[in-house]
Amino acid sequence: MPSLLKLRVSMVGTLALIIGLSTLFFTVLLSLTGVFSFYWLIIFVIGFNILQWLISPYLINLVYRVRPITEVENPSLHAEVEQMSQLSGIKKPKLMLAQISIPNAFAYGSPLGGSRVTVTKGLLDTLDREEVVAVIGHELGHLKHRDVQTMMFVSILPAIFYYVGYSFLFSSMFGGRSRDGEGAGVAALVGVISIALYWVLTLFTLHLSRLREYYADRHSASIVNEGSRKLSEGLAKIVDSTSRMKNRRGMKSQLNQLSSFKALLVTDPDHSVADTRALSRYVASDRQLVDKVLQRKVTGLDRFLEIFSSHPNIVKRLRALQGLENEFSPL
Repeated sequence: MPSLLKLRVSMVGTLALIIGLSTLFFTVLLSLTGVFSFYWLIIFVIGFNILQWLISPYLINLVYRVRPITEVENPSLHAEVEQMSQLSGIKKPKLMLAQISIPNAFAYGSPLGGSRVTVTKGLLDTLDREEVVAVIGHELGHLKHRDVQTMMFVSILPAIFYYVGYSFLFSSMFGGRSRDGEGAGVAALVGVISIALYWVLTLFTLHLSRLREYYADRHSASIVNEGSRKLSEGLAKIVDSTSRMKNRRGMKSQLNQLSSFKALLVTDPDHSVADTRALSRYVASDRQLVDKVLQRKVTGLDRFLEIFSSHPNIVKRLRALQGLENEFSPL
């Protein structure tokens, strides 16, 4: 894992690059077209994303059958989340449970719904208690760093270019007599450049997401006693268990549900099969499961596939966590 300073510099630099590319393209777009009709499209995309963010806690609760975990039901877990929240310097989020067999967890929230951390039933069934706590510590890191708001902001920009691009492409093809040949050519050029920039910004957004996963891992290691070890074991077991479940009947729909907002999850379920190549089903302990991952080499193909993932490669991620064991002494 990069040092804390390098992580912060890299995240700020990536965010600045996303904003800078967007501003530059809008400037070129205005100089080419000299019209402002697409502004309504931009306003619509921004407004839709903000509305989606505001009501997302209620939608997530409905779609994923999320309910609160009461203090009476699990007082010790609530106490640990309260303690970690105080160490994080944030208000204790609502602790929720999703009736999903796939082991995972996610943090989300909005000004209307407040901050929430949800664990799946599969996570509680698969992980040891100390590993569950370390995973929740990771999610608290996302809340402390305002990752939900940050990723919502940066995801708006690619969405704008996506819709602007296709709007201009369709306009150039079906604009009819309202466009001459030169005007249609300019519109087509703007459309193609917009779509290309959408893909470029999407890759930068994924890179920023991976950096923020490292940052949240570091946060868990800093507030949980032996957090790097516990989170490493928890992540390895999540990847292994998710990969096995992909072969079970009835699990596909749940995996598809989780994949629809995988950027919020503690691991990417779509990469569980590739990640689990580093694991063995026949190990004597959680530590041996982690060691199986650490022994694997990160190939060029792994690095290439990671470019298109919202989460770091599992081998690189666990190696980074190992590097934190000496940095954060036991509490």
